[in-house]
Amino acid sequence: MSNKKKISVIGLGSMGYGIAQSLVRSGYIVYGQDINPAQQQKLIEEGGAKESISFDLLDAVFIVVLNDKQTRDILFGEDGIAKKLRKGALIIVCTTVSPAFAKEMAINSNSYGLFYLDAPISGGSLKSSQGKLSYMISGSNEAYKLAKPILEATSETIFEFGETPGAGSAMKAVNQMLAGVHIAAMAEALTFGITQGIEPKRFLEVISKCAGSSWMLENRAPHIIDDDYTPRSSVNIWPKDLGIVLDIAKNSNFSAPLTAAALQQFVAAAGSGLGNEDDAAVAKVYARNAGIDLSKNLN
Repeated sequence: MSNKKKISVIGLGSMGYGIAQSLVRSGYIVYGQDINPAQQQKLIEEGGAKESISFDLLDAVFIVVLNDKQTRDILFGEDGIAKKLRKGALIIVCTTVSPAFAKEMAINSNSYGLFYLDAPISGGSLKSSQGKLSYMISGSNEAYKLAKPILEATSETIFEFGETPGAGSAMKAVNQMLAGVHIAAMAEALTFGITQGIEPKRFLEVISKCAGSSWMLENRAPHIIDDDYTPRSSVNIWPKDLGIVLDIAKNSNFSAPLTAAALQQFVAAAGSGLGNEDDAAVAKVYARNAGIDLSKNLN
């Protein structure tokens, strides 16, 4: 790639790190930033930029952090980057936020002469590392033109939702509604099966071939079966994401009882000290309530 573009990825968790890896493989100069210095060093060892960031020389910034507060602080906080970036630089926000928040961030970014793309992602950590994410994007045509080659380097599917920022985040809220409900439903069904004498391995073998399956079931049930709760996507993500969904629903006078029920299970899991475990650990809440020892039912 001639005249290599310089890109910063802020937030090197499982999703952000995969984005950074894909950009490095595609020949971009990539600066990783994370509260965990080990993640930054790991990226450098895999080809990330070694020198310190000069924000005024960046072409684009990915923001892949936990929530809207972190996003706002990164952009417009006391040490925010909006005032450091050159005019015409591109901001790509992948954080799951409300449509209203995305619109606000876009307006504020535009006031600094920056392009803003509302670009929530889906696909999980494996697809992120493979450069096969799905984007749900909304923003001006100018922002999309700047972002297109960058997005293509990190994804297999780009869904466009028009020029109004927030439309992509609305679509992500719909996706998170289903994803959260499906994880909770998987955990409920798997532990219910145990009470009926059905081993978890058998549960997955059968249901994955039947109408009751889902992508989340096939992806998360193995974590329970392997008794491996290393966080690919943590429990703590869901009270935030499903909370956003319910806030949007409330503002739209829409009842979402299944989402509310799923949210309570994730809140219970977080309250039980499982917040930093893989989100499949919500099964432990069902198991506890049923008097089941999950680890004794895996063989």
